[in-house]
Amino acid sequence: MADLILHHYATSPFSEKLRLILGYKKLAWKSVIIPQIAPKPELVALTGGYRRTPVLQIGADIYCDTALICDVLEHLAPLPSIYPEPGKGLARVLAQWADSTLFWAAMAYNFSPKGAADMFGKAPPEVVKAFTEDRRAMSGSMVRLRPADAAAAYKSYLRRLSDMLDDTDYLLGAFPTVADFACYHPLWFTRKRTPSMAGILQLTPAVGDWMDRMAAIGHGTMEVFDAARALEVATASTPHTLLSDSTFQDEHGIALGSPVTIAAESFGPEATEGELVAATRTHYTLRRTDPRAGTVHVHFPRIGYVLRAVSP
Repeated sequence: MADLILHHYATSPFSEKLRLILGYKKLAWKSVIIPQIAPKPELVALTGGYRRTPVLQIGADIYCDTALICDVLEHLAPLPSIYPEPGKGLARVLAQWADSTLFWAAMAYNFSPKGAADMFGKAPPEVVKAFTEDRRAMSGSMVRLRPADAAAAYKSYLRRLSDMLDDTDYLLGAFPTVADFACYHPLWFTRKRTPSMAGILQLTPAVGDWMDRMAAIGHGTMEVFDAARALEVATASTPHTLLSDSTFQDEHGIALGSPVTIAAESFGPEATEGELVAATRTHYTLRRTDPRAGTVHVHFPRIGYVLRAVSP
């Protein structure tokens, strides 16, 4: 098997979700640190435009969005499973809620003036301005909660998670599922990056204990790697997907082989353009060629992404 190369940065909450899953599955991986804000030239050479964090590279296959990357890691290491039967559907639904509703409530709460001071208190004004402008560009027309509204929602969500932990160590039973990893990472950001805001977690002690259990999983075996070598790996490799479903599912009237773009529905609207080589019930795949990365296949989950034909 080709090496797992994770393009990420230390304070990225969605990266923490994957780092813990890599640890849970005891997988070895290579770490490429990418910039927190644009430009991200080496990453975009691989993805064709997509710049959300993290991205998983395996040879010349580039997997975008943690929802899809979780499926790849489950294929590589089926045990311990993050989608155990009989509740895998419930785990996926809860994870999707956590990666969207819970995440954005937590972030709106974390980015209150006090939380922002934790993150940027010692940073030069130009750094703060650049980060703010970058995230504004990625947000597009998204409607964000105000901090006070977010605090109320966040407290409610923490109470609901606490209720789920009354009689069990993890949200859906005796072992963690994808739901645990998805619910954990927004709370991890509150605890680690905005400590002055972390008092909200003390209102639900069961959640704090669960967070300690999750943190103890660790990140697996990591090796420092660099972006230039990752591009060399892509150039020297031939795409070979690890996604198991391949049946064409046409919802758009767009044939395989067509030039298309794929972009996220909301946050991170930058589009990737290429040749559509797969459109299954779960994912899209584009073939594209870059002068630095060679020919790569870029994979996206179907849910949360928009497929459009490129006009001739």
